[in-house]
Amino acid sequence: MTGPDAPAARGGDDRAAPPVHPPASASGTAAAPRTAPAAPSSAAEDARQNVPQGTRQEAPQNARLNAPDGTVADRRAHQGGREVPLEAIAPVTPPPAAPSPTTPPPVTPPPAAAAAPTTAAAPEPRPADAGRRGRARRVGGEEVPLLGRFLARAAAVTAALTAAGSLCGLLRDQAIAQLFGADAATDAFLVAWTVPELASTLLIEDAMALVLVPAFSVALARRAAGGAEGDDPVRTLVAATLPRMALWLAGAAGLLALAAPQVVRVLAPGLADVSTAAACLRLTALTVLFFGVAGYFSAALRAHRHFVAPAAIYVAYNCGIIGVTVAGHGLWGVRAAALGVAAGGALMVLVQLPSFLRRLPGRGPRAVRAPRCRAGALTAVGLGALAPVVTFAVSRQAQVLFERFVASSLPAGAISHLNYAQKVAQLPMVLSLMVCTVTFPVVARAMADGAAEVARRRVERDLALAGIVVLLGAAYVVACAPQIIGLLFQRGAFDARDTAATAAVMRVYTCGLLGHSMVGALVRPFFSGDRPPWYPAASMGVGLAVTAGAGLPAAGLWGVYGIAAANALGITTTAALLLRGLGARVVAIDVPRVAGGLLRLLLAAGAAAAAGWAAAGLCAAPLAGAALGGVVVPVAFVCVGLLVGAPELPQLFTTVKRRITHAR
Repeated sequence: MTGPDAPAARGGDDRAAPPVHPPASASGTAAAPRTAPAAPSSAAEDARQNVPQGTRQEAPQNARLNAPDGTVADRRAHQGGREVPLEAIAPVTPPPAAPSPTTPPPVTPPPAAAAAPTTAAAPEPRPADAGRRGRARRVGGEEVPLLGRFLARAAAVTAALTAAGSLCGLLRDQAIAQLFGADAATDAFLVAWTVPELASTLLIEDAMALVLVPAFSVALARRAAGGAEGDDPVRTLVAATLPRMALWLAGAAGLLALAAPQVVRVLAPGLADVSTAAACLRLTALTVLFFGVAGYFSAALRAHRHFVAPAAIYVAYNCGIIGVTVAGHGLWGVRAAALGVAAGGALMVLVQLPSFLRRLPGRGPRAVRAPRCRAGALTAVGLGALAPVVTFAVSRQAQVLFERFVASSLPAGAISHLNYAQKVAQLPMVLSLMVCTVTFPVVARAMADGAAEVARRRVERDLALAGIVVLLGAAYVVACAPQIIGLLFQRGAFDARDTAATAAVMRVYTCGLLGHSMVGALVRPFFSGDRPPWYPAASMGVGLAVTAGAGLPAAGLWGVYGIAAANALGITTTAALLLRGLGARVVAIDVPRVAGGLLRLLLAAGAAAAAGWAAAGLCAAPLAGAALGGVVVPVAFVCVGLLVGAPELPQLFTTVKRRITHAR
């Protein structure tokens, strides 16, 4: 017999284990024992029978029994419906009993610790980290790190690798700007690059993660729950989804390559150089397959709470683009950049493959499978789960498609200016969402376990921290936009005129950064359940309609600046709808309190941007102006934030101080 009801393994001892008395019920009578094996009578056994009603027997606090054959067995108990080591239960005091050379002295736990009858698990070797108690806990047979320390370490690793990936992305954009400038050929490449950007949103950042992280979280919860023998739930999920997904994505990539000229005419009807764009699109179409597999690996690893390899994929991706572009630009021109995009996608898969294979369980039966759940909740990610997520992700990326569609009719270089401005302006948003990326599996697991209060607290903390990071970054971008663009791109074919145009567009883009960050943070709890709702997709559709309705006339009046302003207005509308819907439909967050805190932070960011703009203008050199703005903006942000009573800042300072004190 296996499982929690199995008798204790005694390493060859042919005597049955002594009976264990269950706790008394509320009426004062003892509940029926789950197992009642016979035991030989002895003075020690007689003493064990004289236990006051309402108590139960436990092993000593160290909870380890030496079997006759020299093996060591863990004694475990059930507490709060979960199997936990007895070290986690409060210490108990043994009553007087006759000593016995073979039976441990009986102990009586406090009434609060009374739970289901104690059973002994099968013999197992002493854990390698037995001397490091307190750093981890065992839940359902799995070693789980303490959540607070784990999240702090994971966030630090993710932040470092995200920063490295963003730095490599800037180097990539610098290389493209220096080698090709901002002209018709660069516009053609950027139209072809629309496919990888859409594939990244669908298959790595949003749709794939929002569907598969909860699915893998449910599989891991079933694995940890224990139950009858059977195939591992994680392997079952992988076998049911990965091969089918890869086949569909390979077919989609082939169709895109065949229909490249027609796709270019749909994406950018006013583009002059269609042939160059089509040639680049045939190469970038390969990323549909590569990004899909990379996104699948990332979702699985994050659900396993492994964040190093998923956070490193953009470092590998951008390094691949840079290497191929620099090596081949003299031979293939801008097509070398498209080939680099395909090579970078392949590196995304390779950098995660070893970690994914190590966490994929081996074949064979396991004794930890829980009772079968509803079909479709685990073993298949069906159309009903995919459709709302895919619709949301496509609608979100459609904002970029709309920008390039409208900008293709503007003078040459307009698409390039929008692209460079957007890439730099969105860096604060990417950094603000790194915490949500780390905590998304935690929220999904909490909602799968029905821990609504845990999910609520986690979501509110994530929104506050994301707001601080993105608004502080937005204030700096507004204050020092010309200096930033000049330092990053003004060299080679990218001249001072391009710097001025890109900096102006970037300042307009930052008006929507808070909306972009909030959409990324708010949508995750919506998609953490078994059945993703349509509300986020509908909210994103409303925001897209606002963008299109405002962008078409604004582009005719103000060109690229009108397009960027319409983008900011549309995404802010979506963020407001999601914030309202989250509190009413999914997680009962305090919407007025969260919105009030964000408005105070927004006021602090506006004041900091004005102060930094004035300070940066005092310096003629771009580097000096950017450095001075980097000092003035954070100081002004904190001072004004405290002055207006933004509660998120004192909470952040308290948390950081506690972490530093704990580290010391």
